[in-house]
Amino acid sequence: MSHPFVERLVGSVRRELLDQTLFLTATDMENKLREYQCYFKESRIHSGLGGVTPVDVGAEKIVDINNCRWKKHCRELFELPTAP
Repeated sequence: MSHPFVERLVGSVRRELLDQTLFLTATDMENKLREYQCYFKESRIHSGLGGVTPVDVGAEKIVDINNCRWKKHCRELFELPTAP
């Protein structure tokens, strides 16, 4: 019996990273998964948390979309707006 949260997390990792990334070795895969983990916790917006990241729960950051720069994550697989 699997937990729904774990199943959703596995699905997100598969769709967002594993299906789009080539791994050369087990070490390469570990490094890319570790990089994705940092992106997932620190930068990726979580709709279930009201649009904030797990690291920022409780802190409000509002970015003016007209005055922002783009930050790349996971070897340019993802790009998110950040405050200048």
